[in-house]
Amino acid sequence: MHRHFFHKHEHRSRHGFGGHLRGHGGRGERGGRIGRLLEHGDLRFLVLALLAEKPRHGYEVMRELEERTGGAYRPSPGVIYPTLSLLEDEGFVVPIAAEGGRKAYEATAPGKVALEANRASVDAIFARLDEAAEQSSGARPKLQRAMQNLSTALRLRMQRGGVTEEQVDAIAAAIDEAASKIERV
Repeated sequence: MHRHFFHKHEHRSRHGFGGHLRGHGGRGERGGRIGRLLEHGDLRFLVLALLAEKPRHGYEVMRELEERTGGAYRPSPGVIYPTLSLLEDEGFVVPIAAEGGRKAYEATAPGKVALEANRASVDAIFARLDEAAEQSSGARPKLQRAMQNLSTALRLRMQRGGVTEEQVDAIAAAIDEAASKIERV
């Protein structure tokens, strides 16, 4: 019965989730790499594996993937939520009630069967994520946060209005000074 269910969805899925997982290393595979960590279709198995560990909502999935890569990869909501919907359509996950009104998902029995049928490939994907985490110093998220802080502060100050030419010069000098310090680090 599960085999029939699995094949039915294999043919329906245009992403290749059904029969095997792409990403064993061949560059000629359909879809190519997503970022530098994932092959086409890998994210779906990652999400399913995380949901098989414990129920999570989309934001938790994004945060967990970011943590497991040491900040080297964080999927956007525009990638995670359609993946969750597709997994739900295929019967591999179901939504459950969660705290705070967020919709969490958990893996279904057919989803766990599909995951186990591809366990070696899933383990290889997680090994790539572990390698990325080892290579990441964790600095990238810190730098992104700092850049966003600078951008936000500058935007808010300019929106407030009443900026004199002297203040513009002072802001520019502060940014130039920061740039010089960064070059010397």
